[in-house]
Amino acid sequence: MLRPKLPDIPTPPTTTLTPQHTQAPAPSAGRPIAPYVGFGVGAVAAVVVVGIVLTALLAAVAVSAVSVAIAAVVLRSLVSSANKR
Repeated sequence: MLRPKLPDIPTPPTTTLTPQHTQAPAPSAGRPIAPYVGFGVGAVAAVVVVGIVLTALLAAVAVSAVSVAIAAVVLRSLVSSANKR
């Protein structure tokens, strides 16, 4: 009954391609890339090690804080029960 009319698909214009000349890459300045790659790997390893150490220190501080809080609750309970007697 009601059918949408689809637009006609235009045909793309034909173009002729001309070959482009590319230049060879310029020779390097004589500096090797290997030391920079080695430095990058060492830097990444150092960052990972520092991150692991900082995470371990944060976990140690958290465990210490929890243990001190538990000890404070126990001591408070002992002191309050001693005062009631």
